[in-house]
Amino acid sequence: MTQAAFFILTALIDEPRHGYGIVREVEELSDGEVQLRVGTLYGVLDRLAADGLIELDREEAQQGRLRRYYALTDDGASALSAEAERMAAGARTATRRMAAHRPADARAQPTTRPGRPGLAGGGA
Repeated sequence: MTQAAFFILTALIDEPRHGYGIVREVEELSDGEVQLRVGTLYGVLDRLAADGLIELDREEAQQGRLRRYYALTDDGASALSAEAERMAAGARTATRRMAAHRPADARAQPTTRPGRPGLAGGGA
């Protein structure tokens, strides 16, 4: 699933939205990281509808123009849930590996200084 499709499905969780509403919601959900262009938006919407992940909810006339509202389907919610879990599992793996990773320089040098023989136990 593309990042655009993921965020569009996420934008439709709570209510049906029209194209511009989806663009605004995606920008807000992604903290401005994902900014959908109109061509991208409608291409992804067409694919998601063809795959049965969203559906046309209604059409409304606004200032002489027709607005189409899209809604998440049950299959869309399932696909989004599966993708979110897949991404979370990937993030856990990356986090675990990053925690275990030490740069080569850190491995070459001991982390503690060895004690001087004979002094630790109060020796002779």
